[in-house]
Amino acid sequence: MLDKLRNIFQIPELRRRLGWTALMFAVYRLGEHVPTPGVNAKALAGAFESQRGTLFGLYDLFVGGAFSRATIFALGIMPYISSSIILQLLGAVVPYFEKLRKEGEEGQKKLTQLTRYGTVFISIIQSFAYSVFLVNMGASRGLSVVPDPGFLFTFSTIITQTTGTIFVMWLGEKITEIGIGNGISLIIFLNILGRAPNAVFAAVDSFRGGTLSLFTALFVLTLMVLVIAAVVLMTQAVRKIPVQYAKRIVGRRMYGGSNTHIPLRVNTAGVIPIIFASSVMILPTTVAGFMPPGSPLAGLSQWFSPMGFLYNFFYGLIIVFFTYFYTAVVLNPNDLAENMRKYGGFVPGIRPGRKTAEYIDRVLSRITLPGAIFLALIAVLPDLIIARTGLPFLGFGGTSVLIVVGVALDTLQQIESHLLMRHYEGFVKRGRIRGRQRM
Repeated sequence: MLDKLRNIFQIPELRRRLGWTALMFAVYRLGEHVPTPGVNAKALAGAFESQRGTLFGLYDLFVGGAFSRATIFALGIMPYISSSIILQLLGAVVPYFEKLRKEGEEGQKKLTQLTRYGTVFISIIQSFAYSVFLVNMGASRGLSVVPDPGFLFTFSTIITQTTGTIFVMWLGEKITEIGIGNGISLIIFLNILGRAPNAVFAAVDSFRGGTLSLFTALFVLTLMVLVIAAVVLMTQAVRKIPVQYAKRIVGRRMYGGSNTHIPLRVNTAGVIPIIFASSVMILPTTVAGFMPPGSPLAGLSQWFSPMGFLYNFFYGLIIVFFTYFYTAVVLNPNDLAENMRKYGGFVPGIRPGRKTAEYIDRVLSRITLPGAIFLALIAVLPDLIIARTGLPFLGFGGTSVLIVVGVALDTLQQIESHLLMRHYEGFVKRGRIRGRQRM
């Protein structure tokens, strides 16, 4: 392993990319500590404690705590992700966006530009709502979170947060362009891992204070290892559909005649269904937090408590639904079958065209079910066990594990490709193919 790590720094281009990525990370972490003008940070910290189990607490997780501290990166990269998801969903129902998606590089440039415009628009709306949220949260709890509320504070917050989001978006694109790649995902990865040191120190303090037993700590550490192993297994799991290409003669050359496969992931949707479901399920608790104590809607927080059976039952069902929905959006069996037919490909034993599309859809529906159930279990069970044991050092549950493991695997594959291109041995050992390949 040490030799493989040493190989990374022997490649000038890879060394430069890693250096740029580290520099971008440092700039981002520095910006996370620059406060928004006009906000009392101490009062905000006390007022935000009651928001940990709401939608704002989930948002704060993805931006590395910048939301609860009201820094200039409080919105983080989430407006960009929201804009990207909206355009992906529009691509399934609006012909114009579907046409852009099929136009190759030029269409991708237009979609990227539209995503940027959507990011600015969503940032303006969210920054305005954030300024109202800060003022109302302080007023409802008798705390001076915003000492001087008014038009000037709202305007400055909109300008500051929108500019901060645009800058974070630029950082993510630069990490993708001149860094190691996957810039947007790496920023979320950095935000989640940024909380880990404080959680570990809190666990050590609990252990020294006697509130945390050695047996409980070992149990949860074992649980973490098992959950991470399961996430890696399901993230890498694929169902390979064999495809053959018929031989065809163009001029004096013969093309085709090769065998390949279509890799269908068991977890095609990734962590998106959990993010959607979390937003839906936490919304009632968030609404209840703004209601007066005597209001009928104030009881929603008790019915939809994260530790209750009703909450977790509907949470799992919504995750399964969104898994199928998002998989159908990002992967169209009709397009796969049509592309195969154009290039002379076919699935052995299946007629090209509509029959192939039906076969791919049937296989995709079957493998999506275990993936959806796995997402539901990984989102519900770790959080329940962590809450029951009261352990502070597991600062992230199933959602965070999925994001961290997925981004880590993608980054590892990026580094692997650079090593293999220069004839270095990668991190992943691959089995050698024995025997002759049949033509």
